[in-house]
Amino acid sequence: MNLASTLPVLLGLAWLLPLVSFALIVFFGPRMGQHGRHASTVATAAIIGAFVLSLVALIGWIANPPENAAESKEAQAEAHALTAPSKTAPAPIEKAAPEKTPAKTRPGVGPAVGGPVGEAVEEERQALPRTFSGDWYTLAQFGRLRLSIGYYIDALTVFMFTMVTLIASCIHVYASGYMHDELHDVTDHEVTLADGQHLHRRGRYHRFFQYLSLFCFSMLGLVIAGNIFMVFVFWELVGICSYFLIGFYIERRSASTAANKAFIVNRVGDFGMIIGLMAIWGGLGTFAFGDTRDAQGNVTAQGIFSLVRPASNDYKLQPPDGLVRSAAPQLVSQIVLDHAGAPDLSNANSEIDAEIGDWRAGKRVTTDENGAALPDPTHYGYLLLVVAGLGIFCGCVGKSAQFPLHVWLPDAMEGPTPVSALVHSATMVAAGVYLVGRFYPVFAPSVLLVIAIVGAITLALAAVIAITAVDIKRVLAYSTISQLGYMMLAMGVGGWLAGLFHLITHAFFKSLLFLCSGSVIHATHTNDMRLMGGLRKKMPWTAYTMLVGCLAISGGAIPFLIGFSGYYSKDGIIAQALSFKQANSNPWCGSFYYVAVIGAAITAFYMFRLWYMTFAGTPRDAHVHAHAHESPKVMYVPLVILAVFALAIGWPIFGLPNLLEQARPAGILPTVTGGVFAPWLVHPSEHLSHHVHGTATIWATAAGFGGILLATIIYLWRMLDPAEVAGQFAPIYRLIWNKFYFDELYQAVFVAPVMFISRRVADFDRTLIDRFINWCAKAVRRVSSVDDAIDRWCVDGLVNFTARWIHGAAVSMRGIESGRLRQYVMWIVIGTVGLFVLASFFWNVNWGG
Repeated sequence: MNLASTLPVLLGLAWLLPLVSFALIVFFGPRMGQHGRHASTVATAAIIGAFVLSLVALIGWIANPPENAAESKEAQAEAHALTAPSKTAPAPIEKAAPEKTPAKTRPGVGPAVGGPVGEAVEEERQALPRTFSGDWYTLAQFGRLRLSIGYYIDALTVFMFTMVTLIASCIHVYASGYMHDELHDVTDHEVTLADGQHLHRRGRYHRFFQYLSLFCFSMLGLVIAGNIFMVFVFWELVGICSYFLIGFYIERRSASTAANKAFIVNRVGDFGMIIGLMAIWGGLGTFAFGDTRDAQGNVTAQGIFSLVRPASNDYKLQPPDGLVRSAAPQLVSQIVLDHAGAPDLSNANSEIDAEIGDWRAGKRVTTDENGAALPDPTHYGYLLLVVAGLGIFCGCVGKSAQFPLHVWLPDAMEGPTPVSALVHSATMVAAGVYLVGRFYPVFAPSVLLVIAIVGAITLALAAVIAITAVDIKRVLAYSTISQLGYMMLAMGVGGWLAGLFHLITHAFFKSLLFLCSGSVIHATHTNDMRLMGGLRKKMPWTAYTMLVGCLAISGGAIPFLIGFSGYYSKDGIIAQALSFKQANSNPWCGSFYYVAVIGAAITAFYMFRLWYMTFAGTPRDAHVHAHAHESPKVMYVPLVILAVFALAIGWPIFGLPNLLEQARPAGILPTVTGGVFAPWLVHPSEHLSHHVHGTATIWATAAGFGGILLATIIYLWRMLDPAEVAGQFAPIYRLIWNKFYFDELYQAVFVAPVMFISRRVADFDRTLIDRFINWCAKAVRRVSSVDDAIDRWCVDGLVNFTARWIHGAAVSMRGIESGRLRQYVMWIVIGTVGLFVLASFFWNVNWGG
């Protein structure tokens, strides 16, 4: 298989199939069978077709390993350690030191040398990623600005396509059963009209699958995007689709509020993202990720990744020349002025090009008034690079519900449960983490530190809130936020592979958990876990598949032997956090590791609390228990499929980390130390985490089992009364129960002032502007009335009077015109005589001479 020509076709078709489904349902949805029943068939067939095409692309990728696979075999073997924890005793990490230089180097990568934003102190072998990039269609070109529909395909793209379409296929099948109520007219008992009646509306079965198709198309477009223009377009399209789906029951006030909240909060993050994208565009002059090549394969224009990590700098991060020029306009202007008398600017440009290296490295030397050398330590361009990175990360903070923009995700549970499963696993929130992974080569060490801090705070905050939540979907929502924090934390401390690995394993077990919760809600018609209990025998498929999901997210395993998928990915994160702790002497850098370990314990606790409250023990509500039943086959078969993947996708035999390793961007593997804003910071090579994997595994496993044991003691064995525990820590419990009052805080700090100002502006508009406009309108009306009277009675009256008079005269003279010739001759004679008489009297003419 020729991957260069085949992959764009396969993945392009897989991307477009959901769009075709969306278009068909838009135009023909209501006519697709009775009440649009076959809309689900069309949408499901499209996404399954997309999955088949993606799977063929994945098989083709695996069957055609990169040419440098042999050279990178050892490096991938170290990546393999993420899924195969060391059985040996844990050993301390080797401190990165400049003198350590492994023997071999990868092609095109020379010995590490210092750089302006970080210095690789230990060289690691890394195979260059195999990528395919290009354009399908050019929309427009304005000078340097080129807008195109293109693709950037690497191992991450191929696997993300397969994962997204597989999970979406399961959710489509599940939703065809879950949403069957929408096939008929619906009486919404949560909406009471003014007359006291409940809302009665038509079913929206076809519309639901119409939105799902558009959602999948948007997410796949984001994954395959070959430039930041497409990224932004599909990024916003994903947000719009989530708005439609979260607000699917738009008549419910809670649903419409949640949709608005999600949309507005995401726009806050997107504002920062626009700044970041514009900084990249302004400094680099291109939107494309990859290099542009001609028909012979020669590079005609460098992409973003080649510009920020050029091969000439051993793929180490450096501010591109464009950013340096943008950051030093005075220096550029001065050189141009110095060459003002020259016939052209070629000499000035040459001088600028010669100076840019020193400007970027902070080695510029100038002179003071006395002619003494005056060093200028400013690293021109670095600040813009940090701004660009932080701006992009702001967008990811909103989309992936990171602190402090995490508040929209729990409320998004107002949407149907299949939507929650899709949003929380393979699309909406995954988009933010995916984008961090895609833009990883652009992030400076300072930006990575910010990402780690935000991830750690999010992880801890959401995990703690999940402990007290009683809504089964909200527990999972806070769990999602916490796990997203894990991913961000991993990438912030240098664990690019660990973060993306957890993104994929999490997608499978979180979609499973949400679909299981939907099955429970479908059976009990309530989200409140306090009304459940004892459902295991009534819903065995749901109960045991959800148990698989709980074990997977808790990292259940037989240490060093085998485990659920979350065991492998979470251990990778904790190991990288531990490696980061040991590589940095700053004490608070160790907090990331402790947060990750404690978070693992809390995760296991609240997940098994959920399972015990739902399926174990005795029924708490006899009515709910009596009416509970297992979901139909169309709903629990997808649970079984996802449970298999939640169990085994992380197993070493499938080689997922090795596959992701092939997509690792060039230059991000070596240990990096230093940076302009945090020179003490060290991001250890991810492969070095292998040395501490044993320790991480022990602590992570112990934390997970500790959490499960505590949940068992409280909610299964009832050795402790949870109400009594809550009473013992009442202030803390109230704080957590109220979600640390973030909603109230935002209401007081942002919403209330904005509403206050809006009301004042509205009052000003009503009382002054509207009143003035109304007064003007009345004045104009009165003037118009006077003008109308003048026109009506004077102008029109005079004209009408004249017309009437002429008309009357004409009518009165009409009798004279008889048509008789002799009468006319007589009048002529009389007239002639009359004229003669008058002439005789007035002119006194002597006719006789």
